[in-house]
Amino acid sequence: MTDRPKPPKPPQKAPAKADRAAIVKSLQELSVEGGSPDGTVSLSVNTDGVMTRLALSAGAAKLPPDQLADLVLRTYAQAQRESAKRSAELLAPMGNAGYVTDRLRWRLKFEPATTAPEAGAKEKDLRRDRSGSWREPEKRAEPESDDEFYEKGVRFDPSW
Repeated sequence: MTDRPKPPKPPQKAPAKADRAAIVKSLQELSVEGGSPDGTVSLSVNTDGVMTRLALSAGAAKLPPDQLADLVLRTYAQAQRESAKRSAELLAPMGNAGYVTDRLRWRLKFEPATTAPEAGAKEKDLRRDRSGSWREPEKRAEPESDDEFYEKGVRFDPSW
């Protein structure tokens, strides 16, 4: 007897329309609950990372505003990361390339800057006169073709 080579695996097909419909429905229904370790903050985040519910316990009134804001922001970021993880798991059968999955990867790595001042530091006044800070926006160059646009890769446009 001779050993026959194994037949090649058939290429994976894109999910069927019914599977896509199920994925879309699951994404629409996705809601992630998040809470601070001390229970002061609880919230919900949808598949897009948008906060859909925020509740503060009575203990929130005892916290200084900057600490409460930091607690809300950190709890929100944690829930967003969990939402991104679950969304990525739901989208996995459709592949992992494209803008949506790039945004999910970014959300998984996001870590908010701390808003609470360091102990002993004076709270700085965030109010300032911004009336003289306006300037004329730069004129945009002629629109480029789609090919030229995508060849340049990811970039930041301050007008966004």
